[in-house]
Amino acid sequence: MNHISKENLDLLFKYALEAKETSYSPYSKFRVGAALLTKDGTWYKGCNVENASYGAAICAERTAYCKAISEGHREFIALAVSTDQDDFVSPCGICRQFISEFGPGSLPVYLLNTKGEFKLITLSELLPLSFSLEQGQKFLIK
Repeated sequence: MNHISKENLDLLFKYALEAKETSYSPYSKFRVGAALLTKDGTWYKGCNVENASYGAAICAERTAYCKAISEGHREFIALAVSTDQDDFVSPCGICRQFISEFGPGSLPVYLLNTKGEFKLITLSELLPLSFSLEQGQKFLIK
């Protein structure tokens, strides 16, 4: 698992909580915030953004990743996810698959609850046996 300093861990949690505050969730009222730290030390925040057509909504985790990827980042140190729940809430299945594209499996994912607690889990634990680019290329006709 990637090592993250206490200072960066504090910032990761702070940014995930801040990101939740900008959530646009008028339909579900389920606010989610995410914070992502890149290998070079750049921070990205993301929130969930809903839409009246529901299917056009995007999760906080994918928002953060899309912002980072669109700026050229492909290597990540840690991800944190916050909600308004007392329980720990993990990324949805689509987000798990999306995040796995950029790995590594040892990526620490911190789940934050409203009690100020966190649960640490790795990407591989969130999505064991993930479908990867290498697996998909096995099916290409050459």
